[in-house]
Amino acid sequence: MRLAFFVVLTLILSSLPIACGDEPKDDDAFQGTWLPSTAELAGKMFPDEVRKTIKLVVKDDKYTVTVGKQVDQGTVKRNPTAKPKEIDITGTDGPNKGKTILGIYELDGDTLRVCYDLGGKSRPTEFKTKEGTPLFLVTYKREKP
Repeated sequence: MRLAFFVVLTLILSSLPIACGDEPKDDDAFQGTWLPSTAELAGKMFPDEVRKTIKLVVKDDKYTVTVGKQVDQGTVKRNPTAKPKEIDITGTDGPNKGKTILGIYELDGDTLRVCYDLGGKSRPTEFKTKEGTPLFLVTYKREKP
């Protein structure tokens, strides 16, 4: 009986790393088309008339942001194991070409919240903006097909 107990205990303990694993990957959940539901820049609410023209599309490690008729494209690099999760946006075409923008993000189902340092100098440490800073906080909702 003791041997059976130890065999079962060993099987359970050896399966824990598989069952628990690292933090779940959000690669698939991050993909898609996102529309901003709220946005603030430098401590002030972003104008609704501009916010409503923004669309973010993420596919694999690429992004496309459309603001009105202006298009910005580039690459997305994420570190989902960091606390808070980190995101680096590097522009390859459009107004941010050659720039890297550092940010943090959290993903909860169909809601994506990102805080960017538009100045590209440092990574935000919390999900809030302050007057006089280039911090941009956006809450996106996944566009339903």
